Amino acid sequence: MTIDLDELLGRLRMEGVHPGLTGLEEAVFRRIASRPQVSFAQQLSMGMVAAFGAVLLGVASNGLATPAGASVTLSAFGASNPLAPSTLLVGSR
Repeated sequence: MTIDLDELLGRLRMEGVHPGLTGLEEAVFRRIASRPQVSFAQQLSMGMVAAFGAVLLGVASNGLATPAGASVTLSAFGASNPLAPSTLLVGSR
């Protein structure tokens, strides 16, 4: 099954424009222009509320986290590496 992309694109170029697409761009721009505009003060206040919420969420998530125990340092060639293939294959002996 061979598909000649150049031939298909040429056929597509020769096709007429779908009648539903005429005037679509102008209609979209009219709808965008008719939307109410948000003032700079409103944008700034919404940004400040979002920033305060992000900081509050970060502080709350850090405060609610349980303290981590002693971290195990993993070494690629260490004998006590719990993820070493030798320890994973042995299982629970």
